[in-house]
Amino acid sequence: MAIADLAAVGDVPVAIRLKDGTAMRRRTLALSMGMAAALAAIGGLVFTGPSASAATGCSVTYTLSGQWPGGFGANLTIKNLGDPISSWTLTWSYPAGQQVTQAWNATVTQSGSAVTAKNVSYNGSVATNATASFGFNGSFTSSNPAPTSFSLNGTACTGGVSNSTGPTPSPSRTTGGPTTPPPGNGIPSDAAWVATGSFDSWTNNGYTLNNDVWGGGAGSQTIWARTGTNWGVVSTQPRTSGVKSYPHTGKTLNRALSSLRSVSSSFNVTVPSDGDYETAYDIWANNNAYEVMIWENQKGAVGPIASSYDSNGAVPDARNVSAGGSTWNVYRGSNGSNQVYSFLRTSATNSGSNDVLAVLNWLRTQGWWGDVTVGDIQFGFEISGTAGQSSFVCNSFSITSS
Repeated sequence: MAIADLAAVGDVPVAIRLKDGTAMRRRTLALSMGMAAALAAIGGLVFTGPSASAATGCSVTYTLSGQWPGGFGANLTIKNLGDPISSWTLTWSYPAGQQVTQAWNATVTQSGSAVTAKNVSYNGSVATNATASFGFNGSFTSSNPAPTSFSLNGTACTGGVSNSTGPTPSPSRTTGGPTTPPPGNGIPSDAAWVATGSFDSWTNNGYTLNNDVWGGGAGSQTIWARTGTNWGVVSTQPRTSGVKSYPHTGKTLNRALSSLRSVSSSFNVTVPSDGDYETAYDIWANNNAYEVMIWENQKGAVGPIASSYDSNGAVPDARNVSAGGSTWNVYRGSNGSNQVYSFLRTSATNSGSNDVLAVLNWLRTQGWWGDVTVGDIQFGFEISGTAGQSSFVCNSFSITSS
């Protein structure tokens, strides 16, 4: 019996965050079926196309990366045991008192005890036996048990759940990594927190730090902190295209732009003399539909996302813009699901202050966005490559709003 139709292999573009002014997209192979139902039946055997769900289940590794009084950090890795999927939704339940407060590499919502995590633009495709990872911070009241069951795209994770617990810190030393810094590797001996996990995080005095090693082909990176505003990383990244990591600190506002009377910030950093990186704010609005980057300095083969490029790289949409006490060249472009606005300081600096609200309001006066809800305001080092092992230090940082 002849098969009525066959799967075709085609190129599907997938957006990624490359900011070096070169290729802005990569391509991956995906399967598409010409029929929604079975293709054919041969001797009672039915051939079907790839399912949108995990046909034979999944397994989940749930790792408690850190815990402190009333709060915790967790990392999740999903392994797809079924057919390839182009998007994913992971669900689980928490008992009363446990609540997700902040997430990265996934959009996580919670209604009562039900928690739902959905992929973001760059990590939705998961092949058979491949994995996807994300992390989050949460709060708890009396206890902090790990979930015992998960479902992926509506299918129970029959492959099981692996729960592991990172070190449990004392109230004076909250950590997602070693309790004492390893010697001789650029980590100060008086660091209160040291971690090496890709998405290890720590909250101190209202600021949340994250190692944020998210790019393809990334190398090793250790983050350390004395406080939420005095911290650094020791990073070893290949000098290839694409961002490898964005170690950062920051706060969450969740305020309408029109309701803000002031948002001001100051910083002082020490950066290596060689490499491919920039020191930048990363500001998110309207549930990550908008991203605003404020570049204070840059080195090597990096560049902003832009709407057009020429032989010199990205072309600004506005030049020599005076906003917030500094002068900027401004670029705008798209990073898959979100609009990106990049402000590059015309005279790079390693220390200074910014009227952040003035920068955000400039976008509104241009009609580039409206009365958005300002979410996370982050500050750190976006690293594409390093000259061997390199050290980046945030000597001081502050952000205040009213």
